[in-house]
Amino acid sequence: MSTRTLVSSTQLKKGRAVYWTLLALVVSVFTLVFIGPLYWMVTGALKTAQEVAQTPPTLFPQDPRLSNYVDAWMQLDLAKLLFNTFYYAAGAVVFQLVFDTAAAYALSKLRPALGNVILGAMLATLMIPAMVLIVPQYQTVINLPVLNISLLDSPFAIWLPMVANAFNIFLLKRFFDSIPEELMQAAFIDGASPLRTLWSIILPMSRPILGVVAIFAVTAVWKDFLWPLLVMPHPDTRTVSVGIYSFAAGTPQNIVIAASVIAALPTVIIFLIFQRNIMSGLTTGSLKG
Repeated sequence: MSTRTLVSSTQLKKGRAVYWTLLALVVSVFTLVFIGPLYWMVTGALKTAQEVAQTPPTLFPQDPRLSNYVDAWMQLDLAKLLFNTFYYAAGAVVFQLVFDTAAAYALSKLRPALGNVILGAMLATLMIPAMVLIVPQYQTVINLPVLNISLLDSPFAIWLPMVANAFNIFLLKRFFDSIPEELMQAAFIDGASPLRTLWSIILPMSRPILGVVAIFAVTAVWKDFLWPLLVMPHPDTRTVSVGIYSFAAGTPQNIVIAASVIAALPTVIIFLIFQRNIMSGLTTGSLKG
């Protein structure tokens, strides 16, 4: 039995040439749009500084130099920058998994008073542009209310603003909603507390969506630039994106491009390894029954 598609076999026979032409054209255009910048970055890292700057640009390096990656690693101290970024990303994962999971569990299974109002208010924050929140967040970081301390150059300046992530809370809540209530009732009859039910029943069943939240947290820290630039001014606390930007002014362009390739590799590798987990985690729980 053939697979059913939006285009029937009869219609496909009538316009087969047009169909395949349009398909090839669309695929080619989107491939160039997405792969083009990556190709330029990878090949640019193998060129000399003069070849990178020349006009028109060359499609292939005339004299490929793998030593550019070694120079980028040494000159920009990428080991320190990557360690800082891994450290901030790991902390963000822990904070988001703990607090966002607790919030989603309460809204989904414990159902507090005005829970829908609270969820709606959190989702409404997704409509606020991130740039609008930069100033109040920065004022909060430089003088934390009640404690009256500054969080500049502290990892908490990155971790705390990422805790209340409305999108992740919504994803987790939708997943928890798909877990049958019979399991909750059975655990309650056996004498399990809400916390024990979360730990022993909900979390083991939620590994796919927890993995998605963790990956989102890592990529959010890895690609963020403006916020770490503001709250991590000291050279020893910079993230990899801020570090490359800071050294770019006095560094040859090909070395900067090579450093960008090295900085992008971890997130690309994470995506290639966990792409199935990302898709399964996003779709699991979207349908009940």
